[in-house]
Amino acid sequence: MKIDKDKIKELTNCLDELGLSELEYGDKDLKIKVSKWQHAPSDSSLKKSEKNLNAKHQENKNLSGIKITSPIIGTAYCAPEPGAKNFIEIGKKIKKGDTIMIVEAMKTMNHVPSTADGVVRKICIEDGQPVEFGQTIIILD
Repeated sequence: MKIDKDKIKELTNCLDELGLSELEYGDKDLKIKVSKWQHAPSDSSLKKSEKNLNAKHQENKNLSGIKITSPIIGTAYCAPEPGAKNFIEIGKKIKKGDTIMIVEAMKTMNHVPSTADGVVRKICIEDGQPVEFGQTIIILD
């Protein structure tokens, strides 16, 4: 069997054009599957992103106020569903027990309640960002 390199190149170009990571093509006699292999991040890029993350955590540690932390590891969401109004905004007064965000862990949506009354001074995470246990997610006055 002769390999049709032109067909493979054409399919590979389609990956980039369509923003796909994998593509499968077939007819009665032939089946071709192409996929992108993504390189692991280099040590230098890992160190750079780790440095940025540490700087952000240090910045949040230096702020005074009541710190509300994530009770679990997961992905933080600022609204009950995509396109909905956020639970909190900077300057908004909240009470102890009010839901401040949702942290998804293992396909379960966990409502995170405020542990204190106060006014939201800073939101320390972005929507859809991974959070760690004990990471500061908001700061209240």
